[in-house]
Amino acid sequence: MLLEFSQLQTQLHLLCQERSSLLDTLRQLEAANIEVKASGGPECEYPLTQQEYSDLRRAKYSEWSTTESSDDVEKQELEEASEDDETYFFDTNDCFPEQSTSCESMGKELKIQPNVMADSAHLQIERRKKLPDPAEKEKGVSLWSLIKDNVGKDLTRVCLPVYFNEPISSLQKCFEDLEYSYLLDRAYQHGKEGNSLQRALYVAAFAVSGYASSEGRHCKPFNPLLGETYEADYPEKGVRFFSEKVSHHPTLIACHSEGKGWKFWGDSNIRTKFWGTSIQLDPVGILTLEFDDGEIFQWSKVTTSIYNLILGKVYCDHHGLMHIRGNREYSCKLRFKGQHFLERNPRQVHGFVEDASGKKHATLFGKWDDSMYYINGVANVKPKDMGDAHLLWQRTMPPTNLTRYNLTSFAITLNELTPGLQVEMTHVFKVSYCIYFIYLLCL
Repeated sequence: MLLEFSQLQTQLHLLCQERSSLLDTLRQLEAANIEVKASGGPECEYPLTQQEYSDLRRAKYSEWSTTESSDDVEKQELEEASEDDETYFFDTNDCFPEQSTSCESMGKELKIQPNVMADSAHLQIERRKKLPDPAEKEKGVSLWSLIKDNVGKDLTRVCLPVYFNEPISSLQKCFEDLEYSYLLDRAYQHGKEGNSLQRALYVAAFAVSGYASSEGRHCKPFNPLLGETYEADYPEKGVRFFSEKVSHHPTLIACHSEGKGWKFWGDSNIRTKFWGTSIQLDPVGILTLEFDDGEIFQWSKVTTSIYNLILGKVYCDHHGLMHIRGNREYSCKLRFKGQHFLERNPRQVHGFVEDASGKKHATLFGKWDDSMYYINGVANVKPKDMGDAHLLWQRTMPPTNLTRYNLTSFAITLNELTPGLQVEMTHVFKVSYCIYFIYLLCL
């Protein structure tokens, strides 16, 4: 093996030398071109047609594709230049101005700075509308055989078959909280205009909107590997997102996102309890939202429970108190009402926006799976009394091509490989393979 590696290393060294000599030859030819132009030779005196230019380019490529050394090629070029004193060098920008202009405009359209949030009105990115069809039919699993020995244990330490997982990981599921990121854009604009109350209202609506994607989602996400990362770029939304699994036991995922005038980050650690017929998920961690003007809001998620795992229809419910703390004038308290058997109007959320002294300035109400409204001042609002209510957030309709995972239209696109991303991944794999090969040569 060492002998083979030494031979490969020798070959690599020879290739590097040939590449260096080739670059030197190209520099000399470019210098000769510049000297001819500086001597006052006529530029584009005999304009080439497109066919002649393509023929000349093919001839040049065929010449360079021979097995001759770079020194021989250089001598041949110099001899041809000395025999023909009227050799001219043509610029494709002069000969084909229309094509060069179109190429430059295409390059300008494709160049998108990573730190500039593009306007959604000028970006049309085609996202997929449905998941790919499964390769084979899924098989059912005996649920009782899995849960009888795991009652009372932490769900993260229970080995469940792949049938119970949905086709996204926990890293991607964190990004689902930013599906309605336009609420933060509006909050930033209101705060920029000096309306701090409206900013607090939209932040509260954003905190509730993250639960809308859990409707009908009965499968668990895949548990990523330690150190695994996920990155998403949605220029049509003006959002970039990055998440990483930073701890395995306990499972801890950290995320960071940037939008139009705001930054959002946090960590997600869920303590789970499996009670045979239900699962209780207690989130541990703080979510932080910071605007460019320095205003910060922090909150933690409420408890989530999944019921009827054995008998009846499986459903999900969120309950508890969410306290959104602000570092300036306003904060918000939201109560997620637990669902009961006799509840006629479940999934209710009710709360208030109050200042530092505890005075209530606005009332929020709605459902975490449908919409959120607000009324200025304090009011005991009922669902039928919607005359003075103002809409803050409305849930997006589910896709037409539903599967048993019940993914939203946004979740379907989270692990999609767009054409541009496929090209980038191909380059990354090539570079990684070359680095690995050089590493082996250096051993």
